[in-house]
Amino acid sequence: MPASRSADSPSLTSGWIRAGLLALPVSSALTFWSSLHPQPDQVSDPSGWARFVSTDSYLVQHLVGSTGGVILAIFGVFALGALLAGSRAARLGLTAMVITIAGQAFLMVPSVISTFATPAIGRAYLAGATQVMSLEFADAMTATFLLGLLLALVGNVLLGIAVWRSGILPRWGGAIWAAGAVVFYLLGAVLGLATTGASLPTQPAGALLMFISSGWIAWHALRHPIGTSARAREPRRHLTPPV
Repeated sequence: MPASRSADSPSLTSGWIRAGLLALPVSSALTFWSSLHPQPDQVSDPSGWARFVSTDSYLVQHLVGSTGGVILAIFGVFALGALLAGSRAARLGLTAMVITIAGQAFLMVPSVISTFATPAIGRAYLAGATQVMSLEFADAMTATFLLGLLLALVGNVLLGIAVWRSGILPRWGGAIWAAGAVVFYLLGAVLGLATTGASLPTQPAGALLMFISSGWIAWHALRHPIGTSARAREPRRHLTPPV
């Protein structure tokens, strides 16, 4: 019986890794959907902003798209890190996994606040309490958001590099992943925060790139065995004994 359990363990692990990798394209698709319709500028169009954030669709979009996407992304990155642990880029892959998950965890804080607090502010403004727009969140939340963006950007770029170097996953899948992270986080979230105060069209474009990449990686993992390291796949060198 113990031997049977031991034999089943690699199969069970491979199944969970594949399930996690499939969560990555689903996460990217949810992120793409949630970033398609950016909210109006709160400063220049407070009424439009209040109406936008007060809708049920805003709540569903953030709860399912943003928060749900992050949860699936964490599960998927864990699986990708576990797969990369058996590759030529094991150390880089595991480091990138930790950085990325830390970034996603930090981003959960402002995401939850935006999901539940922002609609209440919008409804209060539409009810006539216009002074509610003067409310400001603590600087700690802004710092948490920026730290999360930085860690998510660096971690995802490193994940893309690790996939490129792994020897067990499609190299260009890693390149597209890293490019998508730069477009989404840097040219979308950060640039949007510095200019319009909302997401830019580059965010769904970046999410689409990451969807293509993660779908490619998951498809590759489904078609190839998991658990054999890259070094083990390399052809053995036969050494000729000295005469």
